[in-house]
Amino acid sequence: MERPTPRLGVPVALLVAIPVAGLSACALLGRAPLEDPTPSREVTPEQRTAQVVLEADPPAELAREERRAEDRDAVPVLEAMQGAWNGPTSPYGADQTSGHDAFSALGALMGDQVGSSFGYGGLGLRGTGRGAGGTGGLGLGSLGTIGHGGPASALPPATRWPGLPTEADASGEGYAHVEENDFVPTRDEAISTFAVDVDTASFTNVRRFLFDGMLPPPDAVRVEEMLNYFDHDYAAPSARERHPFLVHTETGECPWAPTHRLLQVGVQGRRLHPSDLPPRNLVFLVDVSGSMMDPRKLPLLVEGLGFLVDTLRAQDRVAIVAYAGQSGIVLPPTDGRNRAQIRAALSRLRAGGSTNGAGGIRQAYALAHRHFVRGGINRVILATDGDFNVGTTDRAALERLIEDKRKSGVFLTVLGFGTGNVKDATMEMLADKGNGNYAYIDSIREAEKVLVREAGATLATVAKDVKIQVEFNPLQVAEYRLIGYENRALADRDFNDDTKDAGEIGAGHTVTALYEVIPPGAASAAGSVDPLKYQDKPATTDAASSGELMTVKLRYKQPEGDTSTLITRPVKDGDLGIDQTSDNFRLAAGVASMAMILRSSEYAGDATLDSARKLVNGALAQDPFGDRKELLVLIDKIKEIGIEGRARTRAP
Repeated sequence: MERPTPRLGVPVALLVAIPVAGLSACALLGRAPLEDPTPSREVTPEQRTAQVVLEADPPAELAREERRAEDRDAVPVLEAMQGAWNGPTSPYGADQTSGHDAFSALGALMGDQVGSSFGYGGLGLRGTGRGAGGTGGLGLGSLGTIGHGGPASALPPATRWPGLPTEADASGEGYAHVEENDFVPTRDEAISTFAVDVDTASFTNVRRFLFDGMLPPPDAVRVEEMLNYFDHDYAAPSARERHPFLVHTETGECPWAPTHRLLQVGVQGRRLHPSDLPPRNLVFLVDVSGSMMDPRKLPLLVEGLGFLVDTLRAQDRVAIVAYAGQSGIVLPPTDGRNRAQIRAALSRLRAGGSTNGAGGIRQAYALAHRHFVRGGINRVILATDGDFNVGTTDRAALERLIEDKRKSGVFLTVLGFGTGNVKDATMEMLADKGNGNYAYIDSIREAEKVLVREAGATLATVAKDVKIQVEFNPLQVAEYRLIGYENRALADRDFNDDTKDAGEIGAGHTVTALYEVIPPGAASAAGSVDPLKYQDKPATTDAASSGELMTVKLRYKQPEGDTSTLITRPVKDGDLGIDQTSDNFRLAAGVASMAMILRSSEYAGDATLDSARKLVNGALAQDPFGDRKELLVLIDKIKEIGIEGRARTRAP
């Protein structure tokens, strides 16, 4: 259907075909007043008399009965929900509904909580767009695969209806607050310690916001995940190398503060060809609750997991556990050669009900542990929007649950889906506490990247409990600041404590961290204190005169080991200008610049979108999949939306 020109009193006589389960066609009758695109909840007398009527064929009650019959034969876990298979949100809706225009009427046909606002551009339940958006998406009448919610819009992603905000309303989404790292005087604290983080969810979530024409909430922007989304083309260790990864360092001019220096620490995990991956024991833990109805959620999830199914081998096993109000085994552990059987089980999944995520987690881990493959890949793949609303919902209790389950030797991958009620903080916590990684899937292309192209990094762990500690030389570094990794900070004493959990690195993973360094004599960023009365400044050793900027230390354990191995790397400043640095360095600097601008960071200095674009544009030599070129598109999207209104101030 083409977007109508906004005017009042336009006659409508259309036949709309709807490819949704239980609805084959709708007859649209009458005269639909098309309102001004500005959202409004007021209804004029003329609009009350000029209503649109939509009829479902077959009638809604018959459609519900047919779906119930299918579900009884298809998915055992949903048997307890036969009476309301679509959960408490809404079934298909009435046999006949009316609305104040074609779009709200079509939305209302899909259920009693859908399509309830007036005119295109009106706001619905956690959604925007023509037809009220529904319960979690945007689009014409909120058509979803099983009744409501979903991005069926024909608009290009960055197009906005007049009157819609350019600042994302994340009131239905959950992000943990990030208090940016400050500059630290080296004389006060010379050591910085953190756990590596291989999550990439923040980048794709930010991309989702930008392609939808909105700026992300600042707390949705985690610099380390933006950096680690990209393959930085570091040299990888050979099969003969003692360690499962190589450590790379580089220093250069800080582009947003030319009197400062920038240190890049990169870790490259050993690469494995897909055919060389160990046998896989995988349990798909699939959220089929009512919040997963949106086409950006369960349908995308099913199609994305289908890519992984295509790569299964005879030595691999897959099981499927689904959870909503209850959890159950949809597919018992199945030989990887039976791909058709696995796909059929995925295709039968239906969404409906509340979300007992903890119950599903327990069952999935028990199943993975029961079929544990020693020396193999044992992993639960949790696919969800993170909206756990029944069972164990307390964050501390969920942390204890997932920490207990990781002791079984089963690792965790969390795949986030959807918009509107994404509980990002919950999903990130689960991955961090469960020896896992967290990716956000915003498209089929991203699903293929995470589950096929980077399957080794996603599924095969080459090192666990990986920690980095940097000691700075006070004669060379007056102050330093770790950019990102705020929620991965460790106490300095935890570096040598093998009982402390840290991050995991997968096969082929790259991890990048940046430190901004202020040399002695440059203006202080940390402020000053009065001289000490009872003691002198700390004395230095002979090594301080070596010219070294710092020493980078790294500890890791083998995937099934309990004792860590230490790697030490001294670093000197190469005194390079930004144009003399490597492509990897310029890419990292460009990504960090963009991220700090999106966060309205007080530390962004002279960074601009133009300078970030220039840095990325100078790092395109190694870009086989176009990820870096896409970054240029995103920078242009930020300029198109406009970010000038965001002040660069410290968050309260």
